[in-house]
Amino acid sequence: MDTLMIKELQTQEEILQAFPVMKQLRTHLNEATYLTLVNEAQEKEDYRMFALYDNGEIVAVVGFQPMITLYYGKYIWICDLVTDSTTRSKGYGEKLLSHVHEWAKANHYEAVALSSGLQRTDAHRFYEEKMNYDKVSFVFKKSLK
Repeated sequence: MDTLMIKELQTQEEILQAFPVMKQLRTHLNEATYLTLVNEAQEKEDYRMFALYDNGEIVAVVGFQPMITLYYGKYIWICDLVTDSTTRSKGYGEKLLSHVHEWAKANHYEAVALSSGLQRTDAHRFYEEKMNYDKVSFVFKKSLK
């Protein structure tokens, strides 16, 4: 019996239920800031959040934005992808990211792109070896605070 389910998180309650898993990736966020940012991103940036459930428990979360740029054309930008630390290496990240690929195709997007922190070598291996992503650029950031 398949106990896995992927669901788009749309209500405040659903989004809050994903916080303990998302907090493992976005350690700098508290619950209130997380909720404010998700709500604003959904409203202004068409940010979407999906969770993978196993036996009714959230085990992985992805957040992404549909975008259009001259470089990539019409594509999906993965903002956040995290699997609960207690359930890694069970294929959950692959299932959730594959769901995003299918969502992108069904909605006529040409590509999926993401950035990953320099220190996340296990994630890089996953993207390149398991998911067949190409390393195409570096991402640079300048803080204005």
